[in-house]
Amino acid sequence: MQSDPLNDAMSIMKNAAVNGQSECIIQPSSKLIGCVLKVMQDNDYINQFEYVEDGRAGKFRVLMKGAINNCGVIKPRYSVKATDLDKYEARYLPAQDFGVLILTTTAGVITQSSAKKIGVGGKLLAFVY
Repeated sequence: MQSDPLNDAMSIMKNAAVNGQSECIIQPSSKLIGCVLKVMQDNDYINQFEYVEDGRAGKFRVLMKGAINNCGVIKPRYSVKATDLDKYEARYLPAQDFGVLILTTTAGVITQSSAKKIGVGGKLLAFVY
């Protein structure tokens, strides 16, 4: 039984990036994983992804770009204010303006820079660099 599908998805992508694979399969799929993959695609960490229906929970086929050095989920999922995002950037990212924090807000699943621009906080989900 899986307790955290997002953690499993990030581990699969990290292992594929370390091994130099050109694609990976993430299953089971969920809307949250799809939104996180969309944010990663918008920030040029993966090439593209597609949903594949398999009669069960479905799966995502992700074409890797080779741009991921490290990625993972943030547990526990801290609630953060827009003014406190710098503190979490320093904790989870190796350098300023290098990598992204992915968080879920009332505006959807977005990066920390987008959250700062629109001035909203949310819950931290993952980091990628």
